[in-house]
Amino acid sequence: MQYVERILDAVDIETFILAREEGEAKGLMEGYMADLGFTDYDIVFLEQVGPGVRARARAYLHRPGSPYGWLAEDDKGGD
Repeated sequence: MQYVERILDAVDIETFILAREEGEAKGLMEGYMADLGFTDYDIVFLEQVGPGVRARARAYLHRPGSPYGWLAEDDKGGD
């Protein structure tokens, strides 16, 4: 996941989940985010549409003020 380290803030994932209601979709989306290895995330949007739910989650890789690993790598390279 070398590319993930270069993301400045967050990754949004939006999908359509077959679910009876928003609560079920929220649980499924939380499980999906955990399966992807994200530990710091929010479910930011849920909307029931016909047979399922539109869902959007935001996984935070660097919150404001967090140290950026890629910035330290650039410093190691010298002048």
